[in-house]
Amino acid sequence: MEETFKTRLKHAWNAFVNPDNRKNYYSYGPSTSIRPDRMRFTIGNEKSIIAAIYNKIAIDVAALEIKHVRMDDEERYLETIKSQFNECLTLSANKDQTGRAFMQDVVMSLFDEGDIAVVPTETSLNPAISGNYDIFSMRVGKILEYMPNHVRIRLYNEKTGHKEEITLSKNAVAIIENPLYSVMNEPNSTLQRLIRKLNLLDAIDEQSGSGKLDLIIQLPYVIKTEKMQKKADKRAKDIEMQLKNSKYGIAYTDGTEKVTQLNRPAENNLMKQIEYLTLTLYSQLGLTESVFNGTADESTMLNYYNRTIEPIISAIVDEYKRKFLTKTARTQKQSIMVFRNPFKLVPISELADIADKFTRNEIASSNELRAVIGWKPSKDPGADELRNKNLNVSEDRPTPKIKRNEEENNEV
Repeated sequence: MEETFKTRLKHAWNAFVNPDNRKNYYSYGPSTSIRPDRMRFTIGNEKSIIAAIYNKIAIDVAALEIKHVRMDDEERYLETIKSQFNECLTLSANKDQTGRAFMQDVVMSLFDEGDIAVVPTETSLNPAISGNYDIFSMRVGKILEYMPNHVRIRLYNEKTGHKEEITLSKNAVAIIENPLYSVMNEPNSTLQRLIRKLNLLDAIDEQSGSGKLDLIIQLPYVIKTEKMQKKADKRAKDIEMQLKNSKYGIAYTDGTEKVTQLNRPAENNLMKQIEYLTLTLYSQLGLTESVFNGTADESTMLNYYNRTIEPIISAIVDEYKRKFLTKTARTQKQSIMVFRNPFKLVPISELADIADKFTRNEIASSNELRAVIGWKPSKDPGADELRNKNLNVSEDRPTPKIKRNEEENNEV
């Protein structure tokens, strides 16, 4: 329909003019200034270095693409299945989270709890009746109790705006355990020991900055009787009141009294222990300082992806396959795959040489490489041909025109 001034005036909408938006917002349900579905760390795990480690790994895992795909007979990627489950993985996991934000929530909750449950909250069929269902919405839940065939889960209910406890069958939820559990979640693991040391350091810092003077006053008489003790207490309170009521914190003492201050820096090896545990944790997780500050070279990042990222994403994807894909679906070559863009770590100075090798060896077409750079595809028919542009086309052999999916990236 052609848009005219009349149709535009008739169907136009403004958020501030609409009278429905001026109604009492209490009628919409319970409200809070903080997102009620946001993941909260347990006490201790919110320490600066711990939260930074969790967040860094979670962001890198969420940067990988997880897709519902179909494979060929050789179990290679063939095409992406346009299902609601794939929409949850790539676009919108639920009403509040995108697919990427949901994956970050999964990883950070996994690190904090040790094991979590990914629950399909909305499906096309009841999972207790049939396994052939499509998933419309997913949420991350905390596992409260384990039973032989069921689990008790605390899960956010988007209809009520509160977290509620529900009991579900183990076959209907993905139960994911942290593959780094022995390093991060065991009571005496390296990470837990580091958290305890950080708590001690915070307690010492708080005590040092509390404003106490920690004075010892040596009086010129012996304090052995109750009467002399009361006299000493009165003298201590007098000095305390002098310091409290003085504008500049000045007090006076008798010439025979001696004052000793104790609030000197505590001499201990706590900081050395924290540095040692931090380095040990980095090595056990496959992390380096260069990974965090963005100066890691290609081999360091490859080691980081293989030792840290790959076990985590594989644990998540394998559980998705086991619980959300039926045996019939797997027989039909359906699967869930992880894709990583290998060109993200390639500098511009090396990209031209890589593009030449890929096109010359008939690994990728020109348009596929243009998509990697961020350019629009060329309309030239030869840009979609998978052939060596440096060789002439043989007359007796027609040039194959293969338009491959841009989603063919290196599988983790």
